[in-house]
Amino acid sequence: MTGNAKAVDLVRRIEEALDAAAGAISAFIPGKTQAQYKVGDDPVTAADHAANRVLREILVRGGEGWLSEESVDDPTRLERERVWVVDPLDGTREFVDGIPEWCISVGFVERGQAVAGGILNPVTAEKIVGSRETGVTYNGKAAQPSQRATLAGALVLGSRSEAKRGEWKRFEGLPFTVRNIGSVAYKLGLVAAGKADATWTLVPKNEWDVAAGTALVLAAGGFVRRLEGEPPTFNNPATLMTGLIAGGPNLRREIDLLLEDHHGSPAVR
Repeated sequence: MTGNAKAVDLVRRIEEALDAAAGAISAFIPGKTQAQYKVGDDPVTAADHAANRVLREILVRGGEGWLSEESVDDPTRLERERVWVVDPLDGTREFVDGIPEWCISVGFVERGQAVAGGILNPVTAEKIVGSRETGVTYNGKAAQPSQRATLAGALVLGSRSEAKRGEWKRFEGLPFTVRNIGSVAYKLGLVAAGKADATWTLVPKNEWDVAAGTALVLAAGGFVRRLEGEPPTFNNPATLMTGLIAGGPNLRREIDLLLEDHHGSPAVR
């Protein structure tokens, strides 16, 4: 099988897993599903666990590792070159509250780089999948990130939780529109598909929150970096990373300068 054929097969596997996971949680009604709470007041539901089981059954093949928010971490993943990094239900808080800003998030990592991914929001019927070799599709049609050259008039996807804490007040009055959304994976998927111009989060995220979205934004032709400036890497012993910034390729310089002014984040030259 050629490299491109392998990539096509990989994306098909991701799509199959996303559809199956959506089927597995279809019996759970958003807004009417009981949650339990993990350390840190993070909610988890039976839907999270159901999706996790299905994704693992379909995705993992011989020699591949697994990292999921809803699985006990197996350190043998660190010995694998190819690892699935998954959040079975990113935006569980929104799912519990009945807000349609959650998704199933599947990322595929090779030697530390997010190379393929898929994001499915079953409520809005949005499926964004792709790889660095195949490009990205949004509901089956080829997609690319925003080609906007300035933040003036742009749509930036903010964080619902960060805005609630007042952390986005620093961006009020600037010449772009902010739309706050729950799931960071969903936001990254929308940026990859060109449905928004940029997104950033100012607080740390785990690898499973951003692996799929990182793969999609990069595969579509956008940029992704951590707040410190470096590109993110995956399948690390410690899964928590600082906030992430993503956008269309022509916005990087302006976003770097904006966040340097507002957050002390070093711009990438």
